[in-house]
Amino acid sequence: MISLEPAVSYASRMDLTILAMEDDAALARRITAVGPERDSAAEAELCRRLGPRIRLYGLKHLRNEAAAADLMQDVLVMVLDKLRQGVVREPERVASFVLGAARQTVIDWRRGSRRRERLLEAFPLDLLPAGEEEAAEPLDTDCLSTCLAALPERERAVLVMTFYDDRPADAVATELGLSAGNVRVIRHRGLERLRGCLTAAGGAA
Repeated sequence: MISLEPAVSYASRMDLTILAMEDDAALARRITAVGPERDSAAEAELCRRLGPRIRLYGLKHLRNEAAAADLMQDVLVMVLDKLRQGVVREPERVASFVLGAARQTVIDWRRGSRRRERLLEAFPLDLLPAGEEEAAEPLDTDCLSTCLAALPERERAVLVMTFYDDRPADAVATELGLSAGNVRVIRHRGLERLRGCLTAAGGAA
């Protein structure tokens, strides 16, 4: 019996070679042409090419590995959806479209972060009723110590005084010569940085 495996393998390599020869615009046109039926090979190749560019943009502007990975995922999902819908009118400029989408996503995230900070200043979380606590996963104390030490001094001080010394925002503010609202904003930022560091360390483990 003659095996078809070599022929199938050769055909697969030919498909990969053709994909490598196509530029971003050609891949975008392929995705748009089939619409919701999807060209999985073209989508995978376009993501392979554009993903690192989005990630680098995220690292430059967000300065956080986990946030850059989230940005890459969100932008790629959005771009593929727009291509399938035929919304991208100029496929030859798909790279520019992706960069614009990444830039707008970062702007939206920053606006949301600033909005949360203003709310924290106006409505202290210390006064909100505590909900049911979920069972927390055990933390790597060495990793936590490393990430805590990497924080800016003021954020580290606020977090230690809040969660280790169990002191309210007003007491922390008095100790550090800040307003209670400022303490809450610093605490929020510190927790975001700490969470990002722990997430990145967990992914690298």
